[in-house]
Amino acid sequence: MSAESWSGVATGIGSWPGVDARESAATVLGELEALPHLVELPARGLGADLVGRTGALLVDLHLDTSTTGYRLGGRRGVVAARAGDLLRRDLDALEEAWETAGLGPGRTLKVQAAGPFTLAAHTELAGGRRVLTDAGAVRDVAESLGEGLARHAAELTRRLGADVVVQLDEPALPAVLAGTLTGRTTLESVPALPEPEAQHLLETTLAAIGRPVAVHCCAPGVPAGMLRRSGVDAVALDVAQLTAADFDGIGELIDAGTTLLLGLVPSTAPDSAVPTWRELADPATALIDRLGFARATLRSVGVTPRCGLAGADPTWARRALRLARDIAAAFTDDPDSLRSGAAGNVVSLD
Repeated sequence: MSAESWSGVATGIGSWPGVDARESAATVLGELEALPHLVELPARGLGADLVGRTGALLVDLHLDTSTTGYRLGGRRGVVAARAGDLLRRDLDALEEAWETAGLGPGRTLKVQAAGPFTLAAHTELAGGRRVLTDAGAVRDVAESLGEGLARHAAELTRRLGADVVVQLDEPALPAVLAGTLTGRTTLESVPALPEPEAQHLLETTLAAIGRPVAVHCCAPGVPAGMLRRSGVDAVALDVAQLTAADFDGIGELIDAGTTLLLGLVPSTAPDSAVPTWRELADPATALIDRLGFARATLRSVGVTPRCGLAGADPTWARRALRLARDIAAAFTDDPDSLRSGAAGNVVSLD
């Protein structure tokens, strides 16, 4: 899959409600024809959440648990074995659903993992400090993750004949760069990671993966400039988190040809009336209008839920994917016919 092929598609962020790998795989393959993804099911518990799942992909590094979370080590323990077993079950379920759906080689599939910064922020060293506080350990994580994702993608290509693309989930990245993470103890401080160093680490992971990569960040303050300079192919973000301070960086991403994957659909069912796809598309049209780009720019974006769907009920999860698909189709078909986003704009201009 070329980097440009992120454009004009709907896809999911990754997580899904429930614990049934086969049913979830079949549902996602059915709802997301252009860019389905390998489903994550965090409700299964330890080893199935974002960090634990990513631990199963690391090369020569393993995750165990401590009283405060996941801990990085060199030996494979019970937690690492469980995470690996769950991942193998998911691959088997996807392969079965792929064959049942009659999908042949050459189709595109997306896989997800925690990015190097979020992984380093949410795992500990043997002494209990965050991995993020040890530059050498962070480098080891970035290299191990890149190699592990390359192997993971290659296995899926072998099993399915699919073109595999990768999404790095980085909800902690803005906090890592700002130095706002707290220590595990009152005596520990977590200094900000300088942006040039962070860019180099991300480039290390990207080079090892060797495939088209999107970085997903649903937190405020997405570091658009760093992501653009690192050479990622796509940036996935929650449009509702954007403020006017983000606009220049978003515009530069568009100018550089980096694909935007716009999170437009709520990740859980709204308390009030369910919005239509037209209403959900409004913030995207408002953003493009505000940045001064032609509406045709919307043909080059992708559409996603605002974040993962693990907290949704199964009915809403399916509906969210269909709404994303409807919005993407409208953007591709005739974006000039969409109404101005100003009336339904949820993008802050302050």
